[in-house]
Amino acid sequence: MEQDQVSITEDNCEILAASSECSSTSLLASGTIRVGDENRDHDVIKNGLVMGMGKLGQYVRVVEVRKNLFSGLSGGQGRMQNFRVFSEAVSRKNGGDSNLKYAWYGGSKKEISDIINHGFACVKSPGNGDLYGRGVYLSPVKFPMDSVLSSGIDNNGLRHILLCRVILGKTEQICAGSEQFHPSSEEFDTGVDNLEDPKKYIVWSCYMNSHILPHFVVSFKAPSMTGLPRSQGLALIPKSPYLSFPKLVSDLKTYLIPSQMALITKSYTAFLAKKITRNQLISTVRQIVGDNLLKAVIQSSRNKTLKNKRISGA
Repeated sequence: MEQDQVSITEDNCEILAASSECSSTSLLASGTIRVGDENRDHDVIKNGLVMGMGKLGQYVRVVEVRKNLFSGLSGGQGRMQNFRVFSEAVSRKNGGDSNLKYAWYGGSKKEISDIINHGFACVKSPGNGDLYGRGVYLSPVKFPMDSVLSSGIDNNGLRHILLCRVILGKTEQICAGSEQFHPSSEEFDTGVDNLEDPKKYIVWSCYMNSHILPHFVVSFKAPSMTGLPRSQGLALIPKSPYLSFPKLVSDLKTYLIPSQMALITKSYTAFLAKKITRNQLISTVRQIVGDNLLKAVIQSSRNKTLKNKRISGA
């Protein structure tokens, strides 16, 4: 049975396609097959997710990687063939370049299963502050955080994220807050939040089942997203001059979605107005952020501050 092997280049951590043989025949879920730990694909995909999360990757434990077989009665083979046809068509339209990428997509266990078996059925609406048009949002291989935060936790404490092939074609920049839901002209195929260094790929709903091909499912645990028991103590938000609370809020914007940031800001405003105590503020922040992520962000900020002081004092 042929399987696509993947590799991550040292230059840009992009995942590229190659070919190899797959020896595993054990189906662990409908329409998917387990990629064993001994398989090079497993390590490459695992390392791609972990490296893409930077320092926070140390808190991620990949439990399983599964490959989509594109089989069964759900039309998997048809979707794969459809993807190839559109890839060729976009390539012809754009002078021989379909701009084929790999990208992450996070969702609940049921959503991921439904996508594998039936394709994308709807477009999720992000928070208003995170809206870049109406489409399917995917994360570049190098920046999986948005998709990780979009993944839900199942009954076993696992999160699930898809590694998809995506036909980007010619992209156009979509401004924050845009209500756009289709290409602005025939010249463009998909959208991005930033043309030079995109953190979001936006595939319009009319193309979501022709331009996105779910290829692998990665199941993982991320303690930094779920938090730790409250018995860990309340000293996670320091009074230290190295990190003020406004600075912490600013740093957290990189990792949290707008709705989470809004709750933190609301709580901090209530604290300043003396409507809640400091301990209540800390408790709220810990519930939203999770202890491991909170500790990592605080430590990272402190390290940067100390480094800058050493440089300035040199």
